[in-house]
Amino acid sequence: MIDFENKKYLKLKQDKSYGDKAADLIVPGEEIIDSYKSMRDGLVFTTKRLIVINKQGITGKKTDFTSLPYAKFNAYSIETSGVFDMDAELEVYISGMGRLTFEFKGRSDIKAISRNISQAII
Repeated sequence: MIDFENKKYLKLKQDKSYGDKAADLIVPGEEIIDSYKSMRDGLVFTTKRLIVINKQGITGKKTDFTSLPYAKFNAYSIETSGVFDMDAELEVYISGMGRLTFEFKGRSDIKAISRNISQAII
């Protein structure tokens, strides 16, 4: 499960192959749109939800998959990268969970992520 004490996933970099880790969780009518990876953990954006992948233990063989359906998002916020600050951020507000923060490294298309979430919840 997501570390609800920390609630931050930092330095995520786009990695299309990371979506394969969640392929077995995809239901009919759902598609993987994009995926991001940090040192061990990652995110998979689908047409219906955000799947947070949390590697556990020393070896990282044990894996937790947390599904966050877009329909449960109360609100979200994006911060685009700038000239000197190249990181972008996504903040998601979910009742009962609070705020989750995801920081993306480099030139991630945070606006495309926003459009995908908006399309699912509006």
